[in-house]
Formats: sequence, C-alpha cells, structure tokens
Amino acid sequence: MCVTLAELNRLGAPAFAGELGGVFEHSPWVASRAYDRRPFASVGELHQAMMSAVRAASAAEQLGLVRAHPELAGAEAKEGTLTAHSGSEQARLGLTSLSKDEFRRIGELNRRYRERFGFPCIVALKLHASRDSMLNEMERRLSNDAQAELRTALEQIGHITRGRLDQMFGAH
Repeated sequence: MCVTLAELNRLGAPAFAGELGGVFEHSPWVASRAYDRRPFASVGELHQAMMSAVRAASAAEQLGLVRAHPELAGAEAKEGTLTAHSGSEQARLGLTSLSKDEFRRIGELNRRYRERFGFPCIVALKLHASRDSMLNEMERRLSNDAQAELRTALEQIGHITRGRLDQMFGAH
C-alpha cells in the first residue's frame, strides 16, 4: 500500500480506485462505489463500505464479481497468471505446487462445482489451516442450492477482501 488510511481518505476518486481497485478481484468498480462513503476511520469501516457496494450491486454485477475469481489451483495457477493477492493466498496452502494427483482431484472438484453453479468455487483460504480442510469445504458446498452458494461465495469474498485490506494497511 502506497498510502495510509488518512491519505487514502484525501485522494480523489481515480487515485482512490487506483489504490484499492485490486482488492476485489478484477473488480475496481467496488472501490469506486465505496469512494463517496469517505472518510474511513478504520479498515473495518472501509471494508464495510466496499461490502455495502457489493450488496447494493445488481445480481449480474455480483455474479460478475464471483466469476472474476480464479479457480483454486486452476488454469491461472498453472499458467502463473494469478493476481499477486490470489497467488500468495493460494501459495500459503501449497495450491501452486501440487502433485499430479492433487491437481486432478482439485480439477475434478472445480469442474463439478462450475457445472453446478456456473462460477468458480470461492474459498477464503485464510480460514483453512490445510488443503484437506479446503477440499472438504469444496465437497460440502456442492450440495448447496444455487442461491445459497452465491451468498456463500459473496461471504467468502468478504473474508478474502478483509484479509487483503488488513495486509495492505498493516492491520490484524
């Protein structure tokens, strides 16, 4: 992060969106829509404003946000094209260096999940201490209905983005 929270509050709209545009995966519109809620007294307030923008978004925009996320250990990981945030999050559980069998298992879960819901399985990896925990979560969520799973995906994005903001601003 190039600025402090106080400096962020003083930025114009384009610079504000430039600083925070990558927090929500490939979705700078979230930061842009949170801009008018300044000033933010805490990272929590900033995150709440950003999540409010997501909740107020149209169903198509919410679905676009979910679809902007990469699959876990998916093509982007194999090709090395994950965003810096996603790359470090996936690397923490070793998802960027799996065995062939592990890639196959996660690939099968990703395929089944995408066929069922039409978007990638979003898991806040910071909530999982191991790959097994994450894999169990993916399996469990395959039994959700589509509406419940979209809500879960947005909730997981909330956990992911709060962690990213905490990291950017040195909050814990």
